[in-house]
Amino acid sequence: MNSARSDPPPDADVNDDHDERADGPRVALKILVAGGFGVGKTTMVGAVSEIRPLRTEEALTEASVGVDDLDGVGDKTTTTVAMDFGRITLRDGVAIYLFGTPGQERFWFMWNELSRGALGAVVLADTRRLMASFASIDYFEQKGTPFVVAVNCFDDADRYDPPEIRMALDIDPHVPVLLCDARRTVSAKQVLVSLVEHALRLASGPSSTSPRAWRTPARTPEG
Repeated sequence: MNSARSDPPPDADVNDDHDERADGPRVALKILVAGGFGVGKTTMVGAVSEIRPLRTEEALTEASVGVDDLDGVGDKTTTTVAMDFGRITLRDGVAIYLFGTPGQERFWFMWNELSRGALGAVVLADTRRLMASFASIDYFEQKGTPFVVAVNCFDDADRYDPPEIRMALDIDPHVPVLLCDARRTVSAKQVLVSLVEHALRLASGPSSTSPRAWRTPARTPEG
């Protein structure tokens, strides 16, 4: 899969069931789309957004050599330096505001501001570089933020079942692990719906998202 482009696909259908938009949404939810560099965050936001997504991408230059980790994404020429922003309206007047986080370590200082007031987060993962997912997973575990892990199935990546991904990432059983194609509206939208349902389940039951310090990596966005 080439997820470098993030234009919405021609069959996008996110506008077909929200007549309430003229009067404004009845419920507004904030969701983060996080993950390592080059996993498809900008692509996912662009695939589901019903408005033209706000992007803050800049070209990678020689100044980033030795600073940014391009292992496995050598063909990527741009990087998000602040955030991506989009919006999707679901049924019953529920509007989801999407904030894509920057993936490069040098921009991690923005995560605390972006995560403020968020219902939950999607952690996008790439099976070719699963280690890049640990910082996001540990960050949301430590903050007690509900999250799901969505594996973006790149065309040239090996395929694994969700139980195998869960074991490799050492994720708690209550955290949903999904397979998706971040380029496709229907697939990306289902990930968001799964996150909302997961967050609502956690809100109505006992808390089970306490941080697990024993798996904290050497570096996190707060570290």
